[in-house]
This record gives sequence, structure tokens and C-alpha cells, in this order.
Amino acid sequence: TWANNDMANVLASIDVGIIFLDRRLHVRRFNQAATPIVNLIPGDVGRPATHLSSNLEKDDWVEDARGVFETLARHEEEVRTRDGRWYLMRIRPYRTVDDAIEGVVLTFSDITEQKRAQRAAQSAQIVAESVVHTVREPLLILDGNLRVESANRAFYDTFDVRPAETEGKLVYELGNDQWDIPDLRALLEEIIPKNEALQGYVVEHDFERIGKRKMVLNARRVSMGELPSLILLAFEEVS
Repeated sequence: TWANNDMANVLASIDVGIIFLDRRLHVRRFNQAATPIVNLIPGDVGRPATHLSSNLEKDDWVEDARGVFETLARHEEEVRTRDGRWYLMRIRPYRTVDDAIEGVVLTFSDITEQKRAQRAAQSAQIVAESVVHTVREPLLILDGNLRVESANRAFYDTFDVRPAETEGKLVYELGNDQWDIPDLRALLEEIIPKNEALQGYVVEHDFERIGKRKMVLNARRVSMGELPSLILLAFEEVS
């Protein structure tokens, strides 16, 4: 009785939807958090899961449960309800203390906010990349370790380099180390960490492929909350 009471309280106190199905895939138990996903009432205990109506856009969730019971292979999938909420559905075999398989357990964790944040981040990335590639001046985006995350077309054209030899490289390694410039090191390693932005930093260098150039560098460290900071590095050639 105490074990049953403990289980009932645990199921009632968590926000993750849980459904227990027996060997015949009949409902053994469920908690309140599962009812917005699968339409369940107390009288559904003992009913076949195939007789239940669900709010999932996915219609074959019972077949997924059957597959887990038959193969013992765990199943995990992101699913959406008809009201637009997202859940991470996990299906696991139900094991007794004697290691017998007596059904399956389905859990539904609400990931709606994470999905919204992910879509917002993807949209922001698309906008940022569009801005980067629209800028006429050469531009590099560096991660916190000073590796190139991306560059715009103007950078490749100006310095006669290709994406394959640029992205993922340390900025000092670009173009056969032609960017291993003391002034640039000072800018990135000493000045930028102390300042959010730097304007009009002049660098003069004899580049291997394009010859001697005098460049004005503008740099800014961009903080993105809990995400690692990035460094935007723009170049403007001085005639």
C-alpha cells in the first residue's frame, strides 16, 4: 500500500507525461500530465491503447510502442500535438525486478519552449548570415578560440582564398600563415578582450597572394547570453 501511495504521489507531482502499457499494450497506469497528449480518463485503465484517441499529429505511436516491446530497442522521437506543442517522446521496455519484460513505458517531456528558442536562433542565424554576405567590405566571424566560423564573399575575393582553406582555421593560419601578423595578434589577444569594439586599427602587411596592403581593421566582440562570444573582424583597404 505504501509503495502504491508513493508511486501515485510521484506520478501526480511531475510534469512529464507517463503512460504504462502492459504486454498486450493495454493501459496499466498513467498520470495527469499525460492527458493533454493522449485523451485518458480513469476508466481507460485496461483498455487497448489502439482504442484511445490522442492529440498527437503522429498516428502510429502505438506501433512504436509495439516495436519497443517486441525488439526491446528504445525509441525516442520529437512529436507535436494538434495544438502546436512539442514533446520528446521516449518509449522504454517495462522491466520487473526479476528482469522480465511486462510491457512498455512512454514518457512525454514538454520541449515547446526549446523548440521555439531553436527556431528563433535559426531565424537569427539566417538573418545574420544574410547581413554578413551583403556587406561589401571583407568580414570574418571568429569564435572564442580565434577560429574562423565564416567569412563573406568580399573576404574571399579580396584576399584570393577559398572557404575550404578558411573556415575552421585559426585566423593566424590563413593563407599559409600570412595572417600571422604581430599587430593582428595584439588586436585579437590583448585589445579586443578588454574592449567590446575597436575602430580604425591600421595594419600594414605584405600578403603572399595579393602583395603589400594597408588595412584598417574594425573589430567587435559580440556576446550572446549563455552562448560563447564571437568576434566580428572587418577590413577596409587604404588606397
